[in-house]
Amino acid sequence: MRPAPGPGASARGVGGAAARENDSAREPLRCRAPAVATVQVEDDKVRVTRWDFEPGAETGFHRHGWLYVVVPVHDGTLHIEFPDGTHTKAELKAGVAYARPAGVEHNVVNGGPAPLSFVETEVKAWPG
Repeated sequence: MRPAPGPGASARGVGGAAARENDSAREPLRCRAPAVATVQVEDDKVRVTRWDFEPGAETGFHRHGWLYVVVPVHDGTLHIEFPDGTHTKAELKAGVAYARPAGVEHNVVNGGPAPLSFVETEVKAWPG
C-alpha cells in the first residue's frame, strides 16, 4: 500500500477517476512491479515509510510535499526517472542517509539485481 501523498503531492491512482485518466494520458504504460510501502510512523510532524523493492520494482511517479530523509537498509542502485524522460542513477550504501527537498516529481526504480529497501522520513512540521 502506498502512503497518502502530502500537501501538493500527486501519485498515480490518487484523486479518483479523473486523476487516473489524466495520469494515464501523461504516463507511458509500465510493466514493472510496484515497490511495497509500509508506513511505520505517522503523526502531525512526520511520516516514516519503509520501501521494499524487488529487482526492477518502482514507486511510480510521485512528488513529495515535504522535505524528506532516506536511510538505505541495503547497498544498492536506484534509477531515478523524471517526467521529461531524463534519469539519473544513485548508489546507496546501507546506513548512509541523504536528504532531498520537496517538490521534484520522480519515479524510483531498483536498478540492481538484488532486493533493496530504505526507510524514508518525511518532515511534515518543523517546530521551533
